[in-house]
Amino acid sequence: MIVDTSKKILIVGLGLLGGSYARALKRFGFHISAITKDQSSIDFALKEQIIDEGTTSLDEKMLGEADLVVFALYPHVFVEWITQNQSLLKSGALITDVTGVKGSIVYKIQDMLRPDVEFIAAHPMAGREVSGVENSTDKMFVGANYIVTPTDKNTPEAIETCLELGKLLGFSNVATLSPEDHDEMIGFLSQLTHCIAITLMTCNDKENMEKFTGDSFRDLTRIAKINDLMWSELFVANKKALLGQMDLFMNKFNELKTMLAIEDIEGMRAMMRHSTERRTLFDKK
Repeated sequence: MIVDTSKKILIVGLGLLGGSYARALKRFGFHISAITKDQSSIDFALKEQIIDEGTTSLDEKMLGEADLVVFALYPHVFVEWITQNQSLLKSGALITDVTGVKGSIVYKIQDMLRPDVEFIAAHPMAGREVSGVENSTDKMFVGANYIVTPTDKNTPEAIETCLELGKLLGFSNVATLSPEDHDEMIGFLSQLTHCIAITLMTCNDKENMEKFTGDSFRDLTRIAKINDLMWSELFVANKKALLGQMDLFMNKFNELKTMLAIEDIEGMRAMMRHSTERRTLFDKK
């Protein structure tokens, strides 16, 4: 479906990710419309030709014509939107999302969704420390990973369309995981790393430290500039998996702490060599 540029794409939530989707897909000639809460975001996107049309209201014509709808909303807002407004969607429409947790969202929405509309979930593993459509870019997905999380309620056609969407957006690696495997993986690779960055930035409030820091601290805490409303919701939505990953981290950190306390140089060096070996696997090719 997605390669057919006559198909209309609607983005609900025109922020950083929604705007970046619009920019990337506009290059292929798709008709892009958007619904978002702030008129300033619509005005900016129209001026920059990121979208073809947009509104801050539930435009029935716009919703009724959309073949593919991308929801770039907070998880609870996404669920509320579907609960209240799914009747406005076109029969046969395919919907997808950018939500950072899946287990608590995917099944809930699929269970409540009309039978003539299909939801195939996806997670673009990309972001920046800024927000808003004005900071969107079609280059944000280059070198990044895109995860599709199908269930047994998804058709092969919808899964293939969502995978193809990831490729069109420019992601370097497009893959599938179950919602449960996704949440375990994301609990470690994304949410735990944000927890560590937050903790580092708040565990020592000594004044003037910013005047003496090096790049290592700045690099390690880059993601500590965080959207507290969104990330607290994501943490709670993935509570079980994240708590498990936090336990793994604290246990390993305590191992290192013990080795330092007893001056186990060989143990620390072995852990550092293992760290170096593992880290090379994560370098972008």
